[in-house]
Amino acid sequence: MRHCLILLALALLAACGRTPLQEQQAYVFGTRVEVLVVSAEPEQGRQAIAAVLREFDRLHRAYHAWQTSELTALNDAIAAGKPLSVTPELAALVGEAQALSAQGNYLFDPGIGQLIKLWGFQADEFKAELPPAAAIKDWLAKKPSIADIVIDGNRISSRNRQVALDFGGYLKGVALDRAAAILRAQGINNALINIGGNVMALGSKEGKKWRVGIQHPRQPGPMATVALDDGEAIGTSGDYQRFFEVDGQRYAHLLDPRTGYPADQTQAVTVLIPAGPKAGTLSDASSKPIFIAGPDGWREMAKQLEIGLVLRVDRSDRIFVTEALRQRLEFIGQAPALTTIP
Repeated sequence: MRHCLILLALALLAACGRTPLQEQQAYVFGTRVEVLVVSAEPEQGRQAIAAVLREFDRLHRAYHAWQTSELTALNDAIAAGKPLSVTPELAALVGEAQALSAQGNYLFDPGIGQLIKLWGFQADEFKAELPPAAAIKDWLAKKPSIADIVIDGNRISSRNRQVALDFGGYLKGVALDRAAAILRAQGINNALINIGGNVMALGSKEGKKWRVGIQHPRQPGPMATVALDDGEAIGTSGDYQRFFEVDGQRYAHLLDPRTGYPADQTQAVTVLIPAGPKAGTLSDASSKPIFIAGPDGWREMAKQLEIGLVLRVDRSDRIFVTEALRQRLEFIGQAPALTTIP
């Protein structure tokens, strides 16, 4: 929660002024959600925020990975070896997630729901308990992946009955894009949407850009801030929000499908995505494969995904940042030692 709280605080500081500001918070997608709207018509702002939060709640309920939902119905059908006709929206989401996974060599793979469940991360509270090594070995042998999904119109089936879809690493980004579309359709052109650290900026506040903070994964407070242009989105994948510890070792929810274990060479990856129709989606989905690729592969993965603005903190607290993002950062206090990547 630290990351999103810092983003809220900085956003409120940036929003101080005479222009009416409407702000509302909620708890959706297992995290805190904040929507800030600048509007000279307070009722317009309130109605727009309410429409956004209704859409968030609908997405959360429809595509929940372990409570009864459209997604669990599909997973039940896959486990039974049966095809299922789904809504056009769900078919489109599965297809998009499949394409995004392929672009990242399936390091981000929403088809690994059974592995996520094995590790206990399909829960609101995590037990400090490792899954049996034999269970992970068995899962690896079956090689379930979203690549096994077959989409025929709105009819979905799988070549592998061990596939279980979990949109936890993807849906927050989708929700950002939906929120931007809803706000603009209601005449709101200046807003900030924060879903647990995935943030999208619309317009500005009295001509000043929205400024958000980037949390250091092992230190309190933000290490730097960045101003966002209209339509830009920023997202962080970190090991400091959803994790448990056993014998002093941290096990985070970012699982490497190649090993069946949490990726442990990275503490956090932040990506900044230029404005575009899928900026929010990419801010969520693209940070995962870069995080999991680790020290030997993250730069090539970022290039492969065409993500040019990236910051990575490795397991030894070393900070790596691409030159394009470095030029836009403002560090708080003394700037840390950085390795700048062309």
